[in-house]
Amino acid sequence: MTPEHIAQQLTQVGAGLIQPADLNACLGIDGSDWTRFAGHWEDLVVDPYAAELGTRRLRRYGHFLFDPAEGDFKPTAHDAFVQPENSNPLYVDKDRHFEPLTDAFAKDPLLERVLTLLGRLALALDDVAPWNAKVTPFRVLASAGDEGQPTPEGLHRDGVTLVTSLLIRRRNAVGGESSVFDMDGNRIITTTLAEPGTLLLGDDRRTLHGVSPIHPIDPAEPAQRDVLVITFAP
Repeated sequence: MTPEHIAQQLTQVGAGLIQPADLNACLGIDGSDWTRFAGHWEDLVVDPYAAELGTRRLRRYGHFLFDPAEGDFKPTAHDAFVQPENSNPLYVDKDRHFEPLTDAFAKDPLLERVLTLLGRLALALDDVAPWNAKVTPFRVLASAGDEGQPTPEGLHRDGVTLVTSLLIRRRNAVGGESSVFDMDGNRIITTTLAEPGTLLLGDDRRTLHGVSPIHPIDPAEPAQRDVLVITFAP
């Protein structure tokens, strides 16, 4: 699947799914790159806002500006994470403060390749300059008596143009089914991101998305789901 095919899915259907082999081809990498990239998830820190809701989640946050004319991404000064009104019902116009991406993560060449591809796809949805690209690596954890909630807010929007979720790693986890619906409640995609390098994309202006809880397969060990969420907004 080429970027042109992906862009067509987004514009016509509102959502799309890229399998790892196709994404690797688009990025010019192989599967081993995801194993190395996954090491950044070992440096995430506790999300205190999710903890208030009883969710065990680790994360960091980075903010970039994408200039299509220049074709590059520039990091901005670290700032608060805010989602617009009428998007995420748990955090309406609430400033949340998260630790920034590590320097190694922010400068990783694989992150740059992913951002460049997504920047091309965002332009298929709207002709914007510059774009705000928000980069959020997540780790959700669960135990036998405590399910993991990737989206404790349920079905929601992020208040952006393009929203994407890239699976980095799963360990000992069952569940975590991702669903995208149109604004009338019609299901567009339901899938479980299971293999590293699987990428789910949606036109956030006209869809809702959510992920079901995860549980451990072996109750004696924790379940883990690592994803990279990247959004593009004007």
